[in-house]
Amino acid sequence: MDPISQGALGAAFPQSTSNNQVFREKAFAITIIGALAGMSPDLDVLIQSSVDPLLFLEFHRQFTHSLFFIPIGALICAAAFYYWARKTLSFPITYLVCLLGYSTHALLDACTTYGTQLLWPLTNTRYAWNTIAVVDPLATLPLLALVITSLVRANPVFARIGLAWFLSYLALGWIQRDRANDAAEALAESRGHSSAIVSAKPGFANLLLWKSVYEYEDRYYVDGIRVGWQTKIYPGTSIAKLDTTKDLPWLDINTQQGTDLERFRWFSMGYLALDPTRPNFVIDARYSLLPNEINPLWGIDLSPTALPAEHVAFISNRDASPERMAIFWAMLSGESCIPGQGERHSDTKPNHPDPCVAD
Repeated sequence: MDPISQGALGAAFPQSTSNNQVFREKAFAITIIGALAGMSPDLDVLIQSSVDPLLFLEFHRQFTHSLFFIPIGALICAAAFYYWARKTLSFPITYLVCLLGYSTHALLDACTTYGTQLLWPLTNTRYAWNTIAVVDPLATLPLLALVITSLVRANPVFARIGLAWFLSYLALGWIQRDRANDAAEALAESRGHSSAIVSAKPGFANLLLWKSVYEYEDRYYVDGIRVGWQTKIYPGTSIAKLDTTKDLPWLDINTQQGTDLERFRWFSMGYLALDPTRPNFVIDARYSLLPNEINPLWGIDLSPTALPAEHVAFISNRDASPERMAIFWAMLSGESCIPGQGERHSDTKPNHPDPCVAD
């Protein structure tokens, strides 16, 4: 998740587990060190290369986020922070605070959709539980306010309330994800896509609006699903799954571009497609601002004229124009008539002609 969420949760855990008397005497050091330890695993973003643009994709949320690395990461943090905290905390207590703060990071990241290598080096599988967006103010701001209150009043009770709030929000995300999955499976069934494997992912900064993605007969289908008191479907679009032989017939898999394509496939958990508007641009079909569209946040650009040792280009695309944000907020608020959102999935036969269907 974002650094503020990671820092707030990293501080809340050692605050919450502190003895009342000890916390009154050492609140500032415990809070600051817990927050810094909670954020520190994301220092792996510094592992980058000007030559290899996919290097950061391999190392972000890798060894620093492994459950096996937590004691080591906490020890590194304790060694770094002890000089500053030595007048307040002993080294064992500094290490314990770092251990508690550091331990929250990877598990929280695994709750998002990005994917976290929790069991590295045993496996490079990316775990993504899809229960919360990478940024969600409704989860973070109350926690942050209670962490600050706990610090100012030197009372761990407020941190415990904040931790209870945050865990409850994650539990709500789990429930909402299952509701969105159920709705997406029913939608796929209504189209005759009975064997589809559905994945629902939270929309930007909320637990109401979800993106459904599923594969059926070598196509990816995406739809928006709002799970409030009633479930509302915003039918979306579909795109052919990447077929390297057909879509990139010129690509030699033994070149660096061929290797990079497989690295990007691993990162994207296989959700690859060829952008129909841009030749040789392979996209990650999992993410978009609007949940019922395929307008990728990132992809890789390949070139038929590249040298055998030349890497692909990694390109981000974050189109948050006022028009698109207006559509997003209309979907989030549950409006039934969305400008520019006419009938979708023309290659299928939805049960309802209205693009916004209340079940």
